[in-house]
Order: sequence, then C-alpha cells, then structure tokens
Amino acid sequence: MSKRNIRVLVVDDSAVVRQSLSTILESDPEITVIATAADPIIAVKKIMKEVPDVITLDIEMPRMDGLTFLRKIMSQHPIPVVVISSLTTAGTETAMKALEYGASEIIGKPAMNAAQFFNDSKILLCDAVKAASSAKLKRKKIVATSKKTVIPPKYTADVIIEKASAYKRIINTDKIIVLGASTGGTEAIRKFLAEMPAKSPGIAIVQHMPEGFTKSFANSLNNISKLEVKEAENGDKLYQGRVLIAPGSKHMLLKRIGKEYSVEVKEGPLVNRHRPSVDVLFRSAARYAGKNALGILLTGMGNDGAKGLLELKESGAHTIAQDEQTSVVFGMPKEAIKLDAAEKILPIDKIAPYIISNLNK
Repeated sequence: MSKRNIRVLVVDDSAVVRQSLSTILESDPEITVIATAADPIIAVKKIMKEVPDVITLDIEMPRMDGLTFLRKIMSQHPIPVVVISSLTTAGTETAMKALEYGASEIIGKPAMNAAQFFNDSKILLCDAVKAASSAKLKRKKIVATSKKTVIPPKYTADVIIEKASAYKRIINTDKIIVLGASTGGTEAIRKFLAEMPAKSPGIAIVQHMPEGFTKSFANSLNNISKLEVKEAENGDKLYQGRVLIAPGSKHMLLKRIGKEYSVEVKEGPLVNRHRPSVDVLFRSAARYAGKNALGILLTGMGNDGAKGLLELKESGAHTIAQDEQTSVVFGMPKEAIKLDAAEKILPIDKIAPYIISNLNK
C-alpha cells in the first residue's frame, strides 16, 4: 500500500463540502485528511494540535473570513494553502487577492453533478494539493473512503493538435511570445508583464487556473501592465502590445491567417492533467510561428510545457526556463531543462530585461 505523506486540513463552513473534499482527497493514496474545520477559529485549534502540510480553505466563512485567516498564517507560520472558491464575481476577485496574500493555488469548488466533471475536479484538486505541498513559502507582511483512485489516461498535445513536421511550419516575420506557468505562476507572470514595454510582441499565456478565475486574473494584470491584457476569446487577434490569457477549462492554440496571428479557444480532454495545457499552446506556436516565436516556461509542478518547449526549440524558436532559485515549484522548468529544451535559464526578474535587450537583434 502506498504511503500517505501529505497531511491536509480541510476548512469550509459547509459540512457537505467538507465531506466531499475529504472523500476526493482521501481517494489519492498520497494524501491524508488529518482534520476538518467549519471555520478559521476551529482551524487554529486543530493546527495547534497538529500542523498540516497543506490547508484547503474556503474564503467566505463565518466568524473569521478566509482572507484574514490566510494573512495571519502567512505572516506568522506559513503553511501552503489551496483556496477553494465558488465561481461568483465576488469570489473570483477575493481569490485573486488570496494569491497576493500567499495562497499557492486556486481551485473552483468541485462539480458533483456529472461523472466527467467530478473526475476532472478530483484530478485538479489532488494535483493542486500535491503542488502546494512542494511550494517554497515566505512570510508575508500584513498590509474518508477506501475506494481506489481511477487514474485517467494522461493525454499529450496529440489529442488537440498534430505535431507539425518541419516542412509544414509557416514562417511569419512578426515576433510572438508564448508563456506557460502553474503553481507560483500568477506572481511570476505579474512580475514579468510589469516590466515589459508597451510595444512588446503579442504574448499568449497559459496559466493553470480554473474556469471563472482567469478573467479576474487578466483584469488584474491589465491594471499593472503597459500592455493590453484580456482573457482570450475564440478568434481574438494577437498583435504587438496585446496579451491573451487562456480561459480556465479551455485549451488555447495559436493560429495564423495571412499575416495575422489569432487564437483558437476550444474544448478537449485534459492534456498533461491540465486544461488549458501549456504543451498545446507551445506546439501550436511551433507550427505557426516557428523561429519567430519565443517560448517561456515558468514555475509549476509536473511536466506540462516541457515537451512543447523542446518542440519550439526544434522549430527554431528561442526558449527560456525559469531558474530553480526563483521558482515556487521547480517542476515544469526542471523537466524542460532535462530535455535540453531551454536555451536560457534565468531568474524571473531577469527574463523581461533579457527579452527587451534582444528584441531588435
């Protein structure tokens, strides 16, 4: 029997949700739910008895709201936190604030009404907890079941887009940037975009994030960037000064029509356990942009984007991976480096300056 080594505290004011989350998490042989709590006050008492490796946290609760609880944890004794939020406008805005306060991941409340949605939610929740358990944390200043997990097929980008042979690749003169990230990526992307100039090449981004949260994420980035940042819609044009964020629960592919780049947003199975998938975006960029693309792979758990970055490099594109020291989770970049897919390995604060200095070369 596999050893359970990731101890989780589930905090939610709904008894039904606490039970559902516990059932989902306990279905993974690597995860043990050590306790549940109906609110942060009870959670503090549970933590005093046994410190968990990861906390799952609802942010809308009685007695003490989740954000206040999160800020206290991150300022006093940081513990990885996975925020589980409802897909409401207020909920998504609050969840974005939770990331700023130090939450490792955001997950939408699991859907229980259909087998496929439940299965996808189970994959995303368990993977989020595992990623959070590996996250490097810093203190932030305050401003039940025996049923075995059914492991679905781990699809590659082949299920969404066929890999192009060299002769099929279309070369354009316009530069394009494609970027992928997961755990820790929201802050890394924020730092990167804040430094990029208004006349940057078009940028397409896949950040592993659930449906409903990517629009708020894009809006928050738009407020701090010189570039226009928006959640991508099918057919959106990608051009100089514009950033498109893949919508949660949809794959995003780069396309080219004539001299113009655009994106296709589509349904499809999880690729590398994710939707959107970085590999899908990177493969499409290798096909339609080739040597005029620049691929960037940032912090995150797993290997999504590693093979895609290699395909970009093989198509003639320039490639960058974030270094270990500045990655919250050195998973995706590490896998890309193992494949020799990254031409450059840089800390997050050096990526934008490197690109800027090489834009006109």
